Amino acid sequence: MTETDLTIRELRQHFAVKSLSPLEYWLALEDHIAAWEPSISALYLYDRESARAQAKASTERWAKAETLGPLDGIPVTLKELIATKGQPVPSGTRAVELKPADADAPAAARLREDGAVIFAKTTCPDYGMLSSGLSSFHPLSRNPWDITQNPGGSSAGASAAAAAGYGPLHIGTDIGGSVRLPAGWTGIFGFKPSHGRVPADPYYVGRCVGPMARTVEDAAFSMATLSRPDWRDGTSLPPNDFNWMDLDIDLSGMKIGLMLDAGCGLAVDDEIRAAVETAAKHFEAAGATILSVQPVLTRAMLDGLDNFWRSRLWGDIADLDDNRRDSILPYIRDWAKGGADIRGVDAVRGFNQTIEMRKSCGRLFTEVDALLSPTNPIISYPAEWASPTNDPALPFEHIGFTVPWNMSEQPAASINCGFSRSGMPIGLQIVGPRFDDMRVLRLSKAFEDRTGGVRSWPQPPIG
Repeated sequence: MTETDLTIRELRQHFAVKSLSPLEYWLALEDHIAAWEPSISALYLYDRESARAQAKASTERWAKAETLGPLDGIPVTLKELIATKGQPVPSGTRAVELKPADADAPAAARLREDGAVIFAKTTCPDYGMLSSGLSSFHPLSRNPWDITQNPGGSSAGASAAAAAGYGPLHIGTDIGGSVRLPAGWTGIFGFKPSHGRVPADPYYVGRCVGPMARTVEDAAFSMATLSRPDWRDGTSLPPNDFNWMDLDIDLSGMKIGLMLDAGCGLAVDDEIRAAVETAAKHFEAAGATILSVQPVLTRAMLDGLDNFWRSRLWGDIADLDDNRRDSILPYIRDWAKGGADIRGVDAVRGFNQTIEMRKSCGRLFTEVDALLSPTNPIISYPAEWASPTNDPALPFEHIGFTVPWNMSEQPAASINCGFSRSGMPIGLQIVGPRFDDMRVLRLSKAFEDRTGGVRSWPQPPIG
């Protein structure tokens, strides 16, 4: 393990006994990022000077035992869609006029309050509407495991940064799988909490903010900070008194569903199916009962959501002048144009399919205590592709396992459960009951402990 691979717990221990300062750690991390960033392009608004100043201030606080909070001195990135005061939010597209944000979004505000070193934003595709590192605004982001391959998205830069070891914590957003899908494709741990557990601004149906990290514990550690309520999110949950680091769980007698068919969309690769079935055996060996369960998603639900999302985005871009609208990534622009021909009543019917997803998910959880499934149906796809199909007429064929849990507001995570023959990571999705975020984190930690997690991370390119 190198100095830059330290976990949050390990860093705090070093900071406390003064064997490593926040500034010393940051300078080592700065060199590590310099070795990786030309190859993977994960960052936006990367500010080394600001990071040094923040790390120096944290070093002084630790020396006086006057830290601001549990993340004091810990380097963190935020997905570009999460506003930071005084900086633009381009939403991954050249069509947006760049204006400085008036205030920090809730996640950014909470991190600053606790002394985290926010050193960069991370890339995303146009309007966050792709599971890809492709953007009309940002450079092409790539997967550290193989830079010819896609990191997924829309939290593309966050997943690439985490896998490449740009510090222990990165914050993404997820409306249909945008934390979990890239986490699966880059081998990291991505956690989508219950809707409202981490306040979001702006908020809307299914949108969640969640941590992305190399270990379950690092993600869990951040939740005490991130989950403090914020009035700007009208769906924000009440204050919680969870001990986010209480990650022990007894699986004896637990009923865990195993879903290997999403119900529609891309077929599951054989290697992924085998890896997820093997993962289920670990839970069974620990005392859980594994139950084969049917899909919660139907083609009507997915197509309805497609209509609703197209209509919503077309409503956002319809009044742009021709030059700005033409600057949008063609894949997204062509997809959104389909919303122009969707009648209002059909858009509402599409939205109503989100309610059908919620009902279907709720019905399943009357029978199981948790659920296992693949995160992604396929192993990988080229970095230059806009999506796993690369076809705007088939934009959401890869989100069948992830999107239902956004609409049902349930916590879900992706954790690595193996590698393909080509050396690419495979993600296991773990889903829990609504509001029981601790169950998902505990089940994830139990799996990580039994398997040892990822033992060797990709190394920076030479030269």
